[in-house]
Amino acid sequence: MKQPNIVIIDYGVGNTYSVGNAIKFLGYKKLEVSDDFRVIEEADVLILPGVGAFEEAMNNLKSRNLIPLLNEQVLANNKPILGICVGMQLMATESMEKGVHKGLNWIGGRVEKLELKPEYAVPHVGWNNVNYKEECSLFRKNEKGANFYFDHSYFFNPESKEHVVAHCDYDINVIAAVQKDNVFGVQFHPEKSQTSGLKLFRSFFNAL
Repeated sequence: MKQPNIVIIDYGVGNTYSVGNAIKFLGYKKLEVSDDFRVIEEADVLILPGVGAFEEAMNNLKSRNLIPLLNEQVLANNKPILGICVGMQLMATESMEKGVHKGLNWIGGRVEKLELKPEYAVPHVGWNNVNYKEECSLFRKNEKGANFYFDHSYFFNPESKEHVVAHCDYDINVIAAVQKDNVFGVQFHPEKSQTSGLKLFRSFFNAL
């Protein structure tokens, strides 16, 4: 089977090194980390990682003039994309993190702060079992209740629950993954989730 041409979007706030290493470990050779328009246009699939604050991430996308290009590739050309952590949150309509900030609006919804009982620490850091819809292609190779690694204080709450494909129980049902057509997002870090994360990457690329 022909390997996909994978591009990890470089916009200054992503955990690109770890994500790239995990994908390379699976044997995928056609992988680049780039913000170059031509490279992104020639990709078969995109990865949008993210670490840090929502506002900074959006500002970095704007400063590199990547938003019109990504809208074209993802919305007009239907190119598959996987958002990771803040990369997933950027796909929302808006975020409530330190003010109100507009997102990419690829999946309607809002990024909200985790409001939990005092015995539950925020940020939510550590391993949690994830319950997912069996029909979601992201988790085809994972066992039920697979463990993934989380590190976040905010979560994406989609307007339509049909776009929620996975959640974990951490006092509340925390949205762990979303999907709308060719747009996929995970709140956890597959690149830090050992075998479970590698299986998720493999499932994502196999579904192309």
